[in-house]
Amino acid sequence: MRLFLLLITLLLPAVGLAQTNDQPAGEISVEDSAVQDAAIAVRIRDILGELEGYEDVTVTVTSGIVTLRGTTLDSERIARLNALTGRVKGVVAIENEVTETTDVVKRLNPAVERFRARMGQVIAFIPLASVALLAFILIVLLGFFVARLRQPWNRLAPNAFIADIYRQILRLAFMVAGLVVALDIMGASALLSTILGAAGIIGLAIGFAVKDTVENFIASIMLSIRQPFRPNDTIEIGGDTGKVIRLTSRATILLSFDGNHIRIPNATVFKSRIVNFSRNDERRFKFSLGLAPDTDFVDAQRIALDRLQELPFVLQAPAPAVWIDEIGDSTISITCTGWIEQHKSSLVAARGEAIRLVKLALEHAGVQMPEPTYRVLSPALAKMASGEEKAASNTRENIAREADITAESQVTMDVQPSTDAALEQIVDAERKVTEADDLLRREAPEE
Repeated sequence: MRLFLLLITLLLPAVGLAQTNDQPAGEISVEDSAVQDAAIAVRIRDILGELEGYEDVTVTVTSGIVTLRGTTLDSERIARLNALTGRVKGVVAIENEVTETTDVVKRLNPAVERFRARMGQVIAFIPLASVALLAFILIVLLGFFVARLRQPWNRLAPNAFIADIYRQILRLAFMVAGLVVALDIMGASALLSTILGAAGIIGLAIGFAVKDTVENFIASIMLSIRQPFRPNDTIEIGGDTGKVIRLTSRATILLSFDGNHIRIPNATVFKSRIVNFSRNDERRFKFSLGLAPDTDFVDAQRIALDRLQELPFVLQAPAPAVWIDEIGDSTISITCTGWIEQHKSSLVAARGEAIRLVKLALEHAGVQMPEPTYRVLSPALAKMASGEEKAASNTRENIAREADITAESQVTMDVQPSTDAALEQIVDAERKVTEADDLLRREAPEE
């Protein structure tokens, strides 16, 4: 019997550990006082009476055991009851039988009260918010006024596009300053870091979404500063050749020699190899002529060079040049080059006229320019064909030497850049229509 009582005594702490953590801990008095129970009940009622949401909770205390019955608005208040009741001195255990109410009116009343309280706060906050809004508007208007001034932005920026970027940055700075002042007036300056952080995250997401657009915009800034080409310049970008119409904030517009518009994204232009044919006024043309293998090439080079030097549109410095370039199956090629002034002569017309006149001069001197010929001969006919070919060759040489070149063929044709002038007029007309969007200026410094 004594052993059984000892085991029960040892197991009592383990039973206590199984109770909820919200139950009161400590020694239990051996005295049972009705006065003390009444005092505990009164004290708990007073506490719950001061708290919101416990109006329907009843408290009964017997031998230090507190029984709670009734309803509350939510489970959070039910959980708080154990903690509050357990702190009252003399409480031995807590029986929490409180449940959540299902009364619609009681559940909506707190929400209505909270809405009324917040509306009252908003109404009381309107004067201060009005002052903050007025300060924000005044600062923003000041920023826009300063940004609209022509100076010093036009003086600081290399072109109108960069000046407009300066103005946009200034407007943004004044807007941020106005926001800081407004939040400081309302006592919510700590909210600024949250707003800026959210704006940074949103800006990063937008930047990834419109990466190509941002890349083109940055390339536009760099191209407008560097100015690698000017209006009406003839340039080549990635295999596309034409005259420059304008440079916008997104693309470079070219007019091809066929009259077509070529729109190239500025990011592509900035990363591509740009060939500007108009930056230097002197430009070289080049062509090749095939001569017979038995030609006196020293004499042929002299004839071609003399004819090039006689052309009125060919510059003497840099001087024209002629050299042997390539050996073919039935011909040996010579290459002829000459330089022109682009604003006086058309490259295409000058090259074509030089080919015509040099070819006539070589033919007049008896220099042969045969076409490629392939003949299959049997051994029996080889000797006869060789004799016929030699006779025909002598006949052609005699005819070429005896023939007179007419005066008309010797006349140098006009090589004025009429086609280029017509294209330049088209470019100038289009630039007048869209002049506001153009980032190119003739007065800007060259790259």
